[in-house]
Amino acid sequence: MSTTSRASRSCGRTCSRMSEPLLRAVVVREDVRAPVWPWTVPVLRTLERLELHPGVTFLVGENGTGKSTLVEGIAVAAGFPAEGGSLGFGAHTREEVAALADGLRLERGYRRPRTGFFLRAESFFNVATEIDRLEDEEAGLLLSYGGVSLHERSHGEGFLALALHRFGPDGLYVLDEPEAALSPQSSLALLRRMHDLVDAGSQFVIATHSPILMGYPDAWIYELSDRGAERIEYEATDHVRLTRSFLADRERFLRQLFA
Repeated sequence: MSTTSRASRSCGRTCSRMSEPLLRAVVVREDVRAPVWPWTVPVLRTLERLELHPGVTFLVGENGTGKSTLVEGIAVAAGFPAEGGSLGFGAHTREEVAALADGLRLERGYRRPRTGFFLRAESFFNVATEIDRLEDEEAGLLLSYGGVSLHERSHGEGFLALALHRFGPDGLYVLDEPEAALSPQSSLALLRRMHDLVDAGSQFVIATHSPILMGYPDAWIYELSDRGAERIEYEATDHVRLTRSFLADRERFLRQLFA
């Protein structure tokens, strides 16, 4: 199933500042689908093409729909290591992820990224360890991460240090559930950093459950399911509607939940 969006549709303020994306779209090759993982993941059974916003694209949906799997495949297809990091970081790529990446074709824009990073919450410890190892081999790398080992910061502080010091202009950034380490205040700080970087020519593809992050203005939000990936407005996402319902009347919500 193809997505309902087209790059020619209006995408608001961001497009006026950055009309040429680093990645235009992700296309799934039909000749590689097979009844084995990862092609049994709901979204990958039917997805044909995913067009990307020049600034920020969000992938949302219930657990198990394939957000992290798809964003990991996009990252590896773009040249990032599966465990996270920058190009040439040296982390090992699982065979299944390599197979998924080989089944994806990235339609690139005329611009090429000057930098980039694949950030995933579950393997951030390994990335921080690899940064320390490289710093031991050749001092100076940590300056790009704020001058302090990411292991010496809290999980959330490490994430923000990465975004503030390592992320730069004209970069491609693929993030897998960054809110896992972030407080609401830190999520807002990440939004501000994203805003500055998008204005400087960067592009983000983010899998998330966070109503705060997906509130980024003019972003494209795709809801993933066994029907594929469908464009959806912010207010219509289950994440936003459920969170709003809970906050509006917590006691009533919990009474119904526990009944």
